[in-house]
Amino acid sequence: MMRQILKPAMITASAAALAVALASCGPTKTKIDPDAIAMEEKAIEARAFLKDAETRISAKSHEAAQAYWNQATNITDETNAAAASQGAEFTKLTVSLANTSKKFDVKELPADVARKMQILRSGITLPAPSRDGTAEELADITTRLDATYSTGKFLYNGREIDLLEASRIIQDSRNPAELKAMWEGWHSIAAPMAPDYARMVTIANEGARELGYPSLDQMWLSNYDMPPAEMEAEVQRLWTQVEPLYKELHCYARTRLNSYYGEAVQPATGPIRADLLGNMWAQSWSGVYDILKTDTPSPSYDVTQRLVEQGYTPLKMVQTGEAFFTSLGLQSLPETFWERSMITKPEDREVVCHASAWDLDDFEDVRIKMCTQVNSEDFYTVHHELGHNYYQLAYRFQDFLYKNGAHDGFHEAIGDFIALSITPEYLEQIGLITAEEKPGPDADTALLLRTALDKIAFLPFALSVDSWRWGVLSGDTAPEQYNQSWTDIRLKNQGIIPPGPRPADAFDPGAKYHIPGNTPYLRYFLSFIMQFQFHKAACEQAGWEGPLHRCSIYGNKEVGRRFEEMMEAGMSEPWPDTLEKFTGTREMDGSAIIEYFDPLMVYLKEQNEGQSCGW
Repeated sequence: MMRQILKPAMITASAAALAVALASCGPTKTKIDPDAIAMEEKAIEARAFLKDAETRISAKSHEAAQAYWNQATNITDETNAAAASQGAEFTKLTVSLANTSKKFDVKELPADVARKMQILRSGITLPAPSRDGTAEELADITTRLDATYSTGKFLYNGREIDLLEASRIIQDSRNPAELKAMWEGWHSIAAPMAPDYARMVTIANEGARELGYPSLDQMWLSNYDMPPAEMEAEVQRLWTQVEPLYKELHCYARTRLNSYYGEAVQPATGPIRADLLGNMWAQSWSGVYDILKTDTPSPSYDVTQRLVEQGYTPLKMVQTGEAFFTSLGLQSLPETFWERSMITKPEDREVVCHASAWDLDDFEDVRIKMCTQVNSEDFYTVHHELGHNYYQLAYRFQDFLYKNGAHDGFHEAIGDFIALSITPEYLEQIGLITAEEKPGPDADTALLLRTALDKIAFLPFALSVDSWRWGVLSGDTAPEQYNQSWTDIRLKNQGIIPPGPRPADAFDPGAKYHIPGNTPYLRYFLSFIMQFQFHKAACEQAGWEGPLHRCSIYGNKEVGRRFEEMMEAGMSEPWPDTLEKFTGTREMDGSAIIEYFDPLMVYLKEQNEGQSCGW
């Protein structure tokens, strides 16, 4: 049966007629509350506005998403221009609707209407003010920043080096001079971005103020169902829970690097040289596992080697990732995923290689974009990106403004939570190792160290990116202070320093994709907390009784059912409600990380005894 949709004017007239009828009912003398009628009429008007807004934004987002996809998978002047044009149009529309929404007082609206109104106002990453030309200028700047990063190259020994090659050298080389050259070479590509970035901040802050926020950082922090100041305090609380583990890991790593390179390259005290940690941004240290490995038994296999030996291709790696999700009872990916995704780097054009997951039609046109290599890192990354796609598919039946993660940390946590089940047990189940090769408990310390070099090393980096950006967006950090502030914050949180003095025009933050790409980074910090929280809850649901780091939920359909139920909610309710669906708790909590890595913490403290830890 089709429901009749009444227009707002008709409903308003009906409300007025009802008031007149009640007023003339004789002896009953029913009292009419004009304020209640006015609030109901306002709610009806607000619902009609939101319905129109969702329809318009949805249509424009599909056009813009296709333009962005075209630009990311084929960087040319034409695709840059098309992406900029669509970006300007989309920004104009969303800012215009957000500004119009200010005529509604959210405190006087029903909870569901108020929630959508708040999402509409605060969900714009870079708002342009309504002044003529600013949306176009902002779109031009962001497209130019993205293209500068994605096509960045520098000269080394007479030939051009791109990020992919520089990253391989940073991971594989053990020559300090070469490592320094790679680090400084890649960071040099960011220097020209600084003026554009400063101008972008000025425009976006003006847009944020127009929407009623004091600055863009406060607008970003308004997306967590709590006041911005409370969210900042929550982040510090979570960091306090896990910081002791990071400090032990830092102390251990520095001692090993000092032993390997010597005092002249890496001193035994103080911060660690950023280029020695196997990753361009020192956000993951597993690239130098050979230097940092424990003196305890370790697995006899290498996942990268096994993938190669067994004939894995990038496509097969993605198919294996899909098989994990379907083993939980989730649907297979749509056929269009396989037809339209960019799984490997094309040889004939420039592309954005940074791995990402896409939803182009807010329903089933989900894709990934990766320059996939057959190695263990990309094996994990595939599971992470598919997590985004499965989340998108799960909430596709929600209203448009609810088609998102409960908060942005949820989206990032989903895939990494699945990847925590890539344990020796799982590798045996899919045939990458044999039962005889599956390591015993004596190898747990080595396995946990490898995981910690990715997970624990990342936490203070993730905290640093947006700590720096909040200072920039609030105006506390002026453009001439950008680089020094970046260096200072990373020293404070991570205990790392550049390999040498930085030039006066350096803009080192721009050498990390998420800065010129304007992707808020707090989501990653939160996700690294929550993925362990999800993992612990899932293992408890599965009845797992062993160590948390040995648990794999592969093939458990009951866990999959509850997992999908959490994802289906999207952003339709406050995130504590969604979190409670799966974990039984309403608070983000770092205690699961501490439990997961407890055997490693014991080992690190033993190894660090007598060392001068800290920096």
